[in-house]
Amino acid sequence: MLTEKLPLKSKLAYGILGAGITLPSQITFSAITFFYNIILGLKPEAIGIAWLIFSIWNTINDPLFGFLEDHTKSEKYGRRIPYIRFGAPIYGILFIFCWVPIVDVNNEIALFFNLILVLFLFDTMYTILGLINYTLPAEMAITAKDRANLMVYGNIINSFANIVSFILPMLLLIGNNAPDAPIIFLIVMICVGIISAILLFISSFYLKENMYTQMEDTLPIFKGIKETFNNGPFLIFEVSNFSFTIAQTILTTAIFYYVQYVLLLTGVLTTIPLMIVFIMIFAFLVFFNRLIGKYGVKKTYILTLTLTGFSFLLTFFIGWTLNLAIIVFILIGIGFSGYMITNNLVIADIVDYDETKTNKRRETTYSGINALLTKPAISLGNWLFLLILSLSGFNSEQPTQVFSAQLGIMAGFSLIPSIFLFLGTVAMCLYPLDGPQWLAQKRKLIEIHKKKEIEYQKQLERKKNLIET
Repeated sequence: MLTEKLPLKSKLAYGILGAGITLPSQITFSAITFFYNIILGLKPEAIGIAWLIFSIWNTINDPLFGFLEDHTKSEKYGRRIPYIRFGAPIYGILFIFCWVPIVDVNNEIALFFNLILVLFLFDTMYTILGLINYTLPAEMAITAKDRANLMVYGNIINSFANIVSFILPMLLLIGNNAPDAPIIFLIVMICVGIISAILLFISSFYLKENMYTQMEDTLPIFKGIKETFNNGPFLIFEVSNFSFTIAQTILTTAIFYYVQYVLLLTGVLTTIPLMIVFIMIFAFLVFFNRLIGKYGVKKTYILTLTLTGFSFLLTFFIGWTLNLAIIVFILIGIGFSGYMITNNLVIADIVDYDETKTNKRRETTYSGINALLTKPAISLGNWLFLLILSLSGFNSEQPTQVFSAQLGIMAGFSLIPSIFLFLGTVAMCLYPLDGPQWLAQKRKLIEIHKKKEIEYQKQLERKKNLIET
């Protein structure tokens, strides 16, 4: 059996890190389309084009910062901690900027460019922090069991951040016509930015890093890119991850339109669908943790993709009323619970596999290339939904929509995600990192890591002796 022991404070710090990143990012990437469309009056076509333009930078910045972070060497702070600790206040400020247009909101062209600027700046800082958060399980632990245990801690804490990140804009944006509603929304967003920055700063003091990576020579950029794209399991995984990213993006963006114009909910009722999703995510984390221990990461991941794809498909047929929508949101929540654990574990195994080939730990490089291939799915998902919205006769100035517009919302909200998720399921059936042979390779990696850590400690002692003499 492969065994490890992570300190509790490191597990909690990982969860706090995720919460500090998730709270602003989920609010921004889920609510900003609705905010600029319904609240500020920017047309869906313009927002869709803004997302497509943004996808260019969104694609480039991840591998760029991924390589930068893997090449960072600081004996005092490590490779990851400096970005978290010193990036925390910048992240909070840029989040607040998302909701404060610096142009005349009645000028549609100016508002269009303001949206692009907001997306560029905020996503840059989110990328720097998100790359680290996404790959830390690969660095903090090596066995699937201990990584899954770490993810349970992380996702339990993160679930609360997710719940808050969706409830706040739902309550403050949907159907809220009070005169002071914009001011209240802005005050709440300022508080969110400050709290998130504090959480990130605190977490940076308790996270665990493999410090031996400081003495390793890193691969040159182009050789690193070549080695990454030569990793067959990684390319297979990317098909599924691209597919799930589209589904996740559409869920978080289209839910505002689905709740207001299909289910016709107002007030506290608007939070019911996503509350159900997050309750299910929280409730099934331990279940999927045990499932991974029994059946492995690959089989559990395939199960989550299949279940989530079926749930979205079922939404189109029965999700027209709240009573039946509760059923599909329960299923969607269960599927997302499995994804939140297994997705990071798959990429962690891929990083391990890469180390058996290159003898290097390249977590954020893989996170960056992963984002290079999947971040366009965020823009594509938003653009596809907004395109269907425009073609269906949707009118943002009308409080109620004609049936064709409701049908368009339902098609974009459910059918597109289900198609992509089933595609991802098929791709993962070809994923090879599973079974006894793979476990044997991971045992060897544990021994290699122990030797590297011992050598790093010896190197520090030699430096200390030289300074003293």
